[in-house]
Amino acid sequence: MSDISAAALRGAVDLSTLRDRPQAPASSGASPAQPGAAADVVVDVTDATFAQILELSNTVPVVVDLWAEWCGPCKQLSPIIEKVTREQGGRVVLAKVDVDANPQIAQGFRAQSIPMVVALIGGQPVPMFTGAVPEEQVREVFGRLLELAAQHGVNGSVPVGEPGEAAAEPEEAPLPPLHAEAFEAIETGDYERAITAYEKALAENPRDEDAKAGLGQVRLLARVQHLDLQAVRNAAAEAPLDRDAQFAVADLDIAGGHVDDAFGRLLDLFAALPADERAPVRERLVELFDLIGAADPRVGTARTRLASLLF
Repeated sequence: MSDISAAALRGAVDLSTLRDRPQAPASSGASPAQPGAAADVVVDVTDATFAQILELSNTVPVVVDLWAEWCGPCKQLSPIIEKVTREQGGRVVLAKVDVDANPQIAQGFRAQSIPMVVALIGGQPVPMFTGAVPEEQVREVFGRLLELAAQHGVNGSVPVGEPGEAAAEPEEAPLPPLHAEAFEAIETGDYERAITAYEKALAENPRDEDAKAGLGQVRLLARVQHLDLQAVRNAAAEAPLDRDAQFAVADLDIAGGHVDDAFGRLLDLFAALPADERAPVRERLVELFDLIGAADPRVGTARTRLASLLF
């Protein structure tokens, strides 16, 4: 997480090519670039509509959430950012960017890993944080962002819907009971209970992809919740063939969005270990492959290297 300060407004990344892109044709819905007509403070943004977001940032600070469907940490962080954004009562707008569908925005922000969250104040980028962070930290950073925006005269707001309007939206289908139990357990930090619920769901339906993805994510959360980054990295450096030490660093890398680093570390460990000690490393790699998702090209690359090491 970066320290938000006035010094951050230095144009560290070049957004000029995105600023001048043709805008998408106007639709019947509200445009995020027109505060008086904003339908929601959370908007999906594309390469074609990003210029509107840059313009909007002259009126109200805009938080840009760079994410992807395959990114496990993104699924942890994005709901928190949305929640905190809505609590600001229109003083902040959240622009969600699917980096797979909008590579030019990702390139403009020089995104090396996701989730990556950057604010825009007066068209200038302000680093916020990379990787999943707890809600308390998100609130703290939002507070500093609003202070910085006010210092630069960007202290407008967009109107938000009346309380009764949300009721008119279609209700989401209720979660299956075991999924609901897992979600409730995650909310309270009871990861073991969540793991048990997801395992029961998979026992009932081995094809439940949502349960499979949820189980991988919550297992990762359970493993990293009490880890100290520096201590873990020191232990791994001192014992390069210690399986548990290398697993811990890989977990922290995955949680922070550094997928290539995690895969590379475990593949190097797999290659260095005797054949009869490799099975747990392969199992952890497969678990992380499932967590990130087969569609991610980094998974394909790592699978290829694993296959070459196996055969």
